[in-house]
Amino acid sequence: MLTDTELAADLAARAGTLLLELRSRELGETPLDPAAAKALSRHGDHAANTLLLAELAAARPGDAVLSEESADDAARLDNPRVWIIDPLDGSREYGLPGRADWAVHVALWERDGERGSGITAAAVAQPARDEVYVSGVTRAATTYRDRPRIVVSDSRPPDFAAELARKVDGEIVPMGSAGAKAMAVVRGDADAYVHAGGQWEWDSAAPVGVALAAGLHCSRIDGTPLRYNEAHPYLPDLLICRPDLAQPLLDGIAELTGTAPQDSPRVAMAREYVRALVTHDASKVRLARHCRRFENGQATGESGDEIRGMLETGAQYRPITGVRDLEFHEWGTDVVARFLLDMTAGHDTLTVAITEHFAIGGAEIDAVTAVIEPPR
Repeated sequence: MLTDTELAADLAARAGTLLLELRSRELGETPLDPAAAKALSRHGDHAANTLLLAELAAARPGDAVLSEESADDAARLDNPRVWIIDPLDGSREYGLPGRADWAVHVALWERDGERGSGITAAAVAQPARDEVYVSGVTRAATTYRDRPRIVVSDSRPPDFAAELARKVDGEIVPMGSAGAKAMAVVRGDADAYVHAGGQWEWDSAAPVGVALAAGLHCSRIDGTPLRYNEAHPYLPDLLICRPDLAQPLLDGIAELTGTAPQDSPRVAMAREYVRALVTHDASKVRLARHCRRFENGQATGESGDEIRGMLETGAQYRPITGVRDLEFHEWGTDVVARFLLDMTAGHDTLTVAITEHFAIGGAEIDAVTAVIEPPR
């Protein structure tokens, strides 16, 4: 029987092969239009998730699974062994020809009374590079640079990234996929990976498992440990770097961010929804399958999938161009967002005031209720 580490590596590699074959058939060398690229990414996510879930159920039937592409099951909190997987990390990059910065993440979290808890086996596959990085097998490169290279998200870099780079006399390198950025540090192509734009456990569990075992520093951006298999799988920030850079980077981040408040997990989920109103990208919006939406007393969405589709392609959402004066209030399992929404109508801009109530009992949004005031 395969060890946990061997199983993680095997599953990451097999899911990567599946994704490569699918991408080759549907993408080729010709760029797809945005809708087709998004459909390809979702097809890949679903196919890889199906493979990983089936294989884990067969190989480790008693273990729990936390996957980006599956509904969360609170029973995992009582299970001493939880696989944390991201079947396709970097779905946007996967849908673009020539991009190699996407990955498959497979990690095992374990609870042990004597050793505590943490990631005990992990693998990150970068199929377009034909590479699989494995905890306990992969070692970090020892390349050093006078000017450290700091990789950040190419779509959501930290607000403080440029100033942090100046403080350590480094340079910023945008890149897709958390796994791709973390493995760039492992390979020595970069010296640090800094993220502060919101993430989930499946975004970092496997990369952190590989990087820690390879000898790199891994922590939250305030230096505290990264904890997994929490009730809410929101884990908003991350620092992976050469050990000698950890303190200079942590000191720089602390100076630049001060005591800026962090979103709670529920507020973070509500913020992703509000962000999708403008970006029309709902890939990171966590909606329960049974989620319903009501607008001024009328039902406007009967399922999570329907609401997600409307956010991305619904005619009523396409004119939205901006959100202003956004504020959140949280009470127990409820979050209320109040904001001004700008919409284009010909050459004019209309502004409406919105109060959006989110019921978030667990790790997904269960219901959305909106009150929209007349245009200003």
